[in-house]
Amino acid sequence: MTDDHLDETPDEMVEEAQARQMPSWLRFILVLGLLYLFLVGVRLLEGGIKGVSGGAQESLFEGITNPLAALAVGILATVLVQSSSVTTATIVALVAAGTLPFETAVPMIMGANIGTTVTNTLVSLGHARRSAEFKLAFTAATMHDFFNVMAVAIILPLELAFGILSKPALAIAEGLAGSVAGGSFNSPIKGAVNWGATQIEELLMLITDDPRALGALMLIVGLLIIFLSLMYITRNMKVLVAARIEASLNATLAKSGLVGMGVGVIITVAVQSSSITTSILIPLVASGLLLVRNAYPITLGANVGTTITALLAAFAASTVDGLAIAFVHLGFNLLGILILYPIPAIRHIPVRLAEGLASVAMYQKWIAIGYVSVMFVGLPFLVIVLS
Repeated sequence: MTDDHLDETPDEMVEEAQARQMPSWLRFILVLGLLYLFLVGVRLLEGGIKGVSGGAQESLFEGITNPLAALAVGILATVLVQSSSVTTATIVALVAAGTLPFETAVPMIMGANIGTTVTNTLVSLGHARRSAEFKLAFTAATMHDFFNVMAVAIILPLELAFGILSKPALAIAEGLAGSVAGGSFNSPIKGAVNWGATQIEELLMLITDDPRALGALMLIVGLLIIFLSLMYITRNMKVLVAARIEASLNATLAKSGLVGMGVGVIITVAVQSSSITTSILIPLVASGLLLVRNAYPITLGANVGTTITALLAAFAASTVDGLAIAFVHLGFNLLGILILYPIPAIRHIPVRLAEGLASVAMYQKWIAIGYVSVMFVGLPFLVIVLS
């Protein structure tokens, strides 16, 4: 018996053996359908959290001057709307309108990078029933957290002392401000996912029209869809993907981290959401199809790819400060990779930290829930209150 089957009950093993009789082409279509449902569930989860929060995000941006408080606001605001793209686009608009100081917006952008990782961390909890899968899934999710936290810990003090992000960003923005022409990009994948989520939301509106109650229902339904789709995606992927294909995929990604980063950038630009890109990785890693360390550079590429939304919003705003804050976002993600990835001795520190946390959380699931609660809500809220 392989390690993949250690957490399976006899009934589950029988179901999987029977499932192998399904034609590969039909299983592939099934996986695509389940993946679509999974993304719809993620979108419902995001919309549910936003609905339950009751528009609290907008009030967070008011009266913030302390850099640490601004960082915490970026985290909490992104958690509330479950999208760094929404947060960064909002920050760009506020800066362009002159209602949010450029200096305050810089740490907020960094906080948005941390806050966006909560989605894939929540998605990883869908594997909690199977310890081995959960360990891989939780590692894949939290290595993104640790990378972004380390990047902020290094870059924020340098920015406050020397302006290593803001000064180049302002210079570039001043050079481009006269030539930018607003633009937009509509992702067909994102549109299809939003359509599915909207259909379910409209059905739930037949039950209640209260925004908070509707948000709670969307949250519950989204979680159910995520958990069920993850279970069957993982099971079918194990059957669909032959061992040699798995080895070939990992060998290709292992040759160069740049390949993985490129994949992460392309997918994220296509779907217009780093949360979707990194959430897709969770079942791939949990099923054993993708090694954790090969998924790592893809998450870094997703960090870079998600900056396209803020850049498009800034081009539309066509102001120097608005464009500069978008370049700060891009610069932060590129600089984080340049600092942490090239040096082998520190490259995999975020992965090792994630593996250590997952090894503990695998046996004590409450630690995983406590980690999410403290990291993404409790600690940022405390910083804001104390500031």
